[in-house]
Amino acid sequence: MALIHGQDTLPKLFRHVVRERADRVAMREKDLGIWRAITWGEYGVRARHTGLGLVALGLRPGDVVSIIAENRPEWLYTDMGTLAVAGVTNGIYTTDAPRQVEYIVNDSGSRFFFAENEEQLDKILEVRARCPQLVKIVVYDMDGLHGFRDEQVMPFEALLGLGARHEGEHPGAWDALVELPKPDDLAILVYTSGTTGPPKGAMLSHRNILFQLGYADFLAEPREGDQQLSFLPLSHVAERTFSVFYPLRTGATVNFAESIDTVPDNIREVAPAVFFAVPRI
Repeated sequence: MALIHGQDTLPKLFRHVVRERADRVAMREKDLGIWRAITWGEYGVRARHTGLGLVALGLRPGDVVSIIAENRPEWLYTDMGTLAVAGVTNGIYTTDAPRQVEYIVNDSGSRFFFAENEEQLDKILEVRARCPQLVKIVVYDMDGLHGFRDEQVMPFEALLGLGARHEGEHPGAWDALVELPKPDDLAILVYTSGTTGPPKGAMLSHRNILFQLGYADFLAEPREGDQQLSFLPLSHVAERTFSVFYPLRTGATVNFAESIDTVPDNIREVAPAVFFAVPRI
C-alpha cells in the first residue's frame, strides 16, 4: 500500500501536512500586482470550513461536488475540503457550454456545484431545472451579483461562515470525518474530453492518487519550498495532480498564474523549480 508521510488517504495526508507546515507558504496569488502568500495553516482552516459548511448543508459521504472555475485558491479549498469530509470532487472545464455542464452534473450525480463567477453561474442556472439532484450552488466571486437573490445560490464566504459555526457546534467533527474514507474509496472523477462519444468519468481512488505521489521523484527531486506555477486547467488530471496533490508530498509552493497570457511574465517572477506544461504551450 502506498503511504505518503505515513498516511493512506488524501484527507489524512492533508491534515498531517497542515499540522506539520502550518506557518509555511502553501500557495500565492496576485492581488493588485502583489503576490499574496497563503500559509498551510490558512489553507487548512479554509478547507476545513468549506467541508464542514457542505456537511451543514447536507453533504453525505460519497456525494459528488463539481467545480467550474479557473485556477485559484478557492478551487483547492473546495477540493481538499470536500475530500476531507468523505465527499468526491469533480472538475468541469470553464469553456464547457451549458449543455455539457448539464450532462456532467447529471452523469456524476453532483449534489453541490461551485461556480467561479456570474458567467459560470449562468451556465448552471440555465440547466438546473433538469438537474433534480442538485442541492446548492456556491459562487466564489460575487462581482456583478450583489443584488442577486436565489434560495439555491450562496456566496463562498457565506459557506465558510456556515462551516465555522458548524465546527463550533460540533467540536471534533472534522477529525472524525477525516478518518472515514478508506484507501480504495472513490476520491475524484475526471471526465474525458468526449471527442469520440459522451464524456466518461474516470474514477480515481485515494490509493490511485497516493500511488502516483509515491513516484513523484521521477518528476523531480522533491524539495520543500520549491516554487511551482499553476496555469493549466485544474479539471485536467495532470494539472490537478501537479498543483493540488504533488505539494502534499513535496511541500512546494503553488503560484497561480494571473492568466494564460501572463504565463511568461509569471515564470520570470516565480522562477519555478518544476514547470508542468503541454507541447502547445
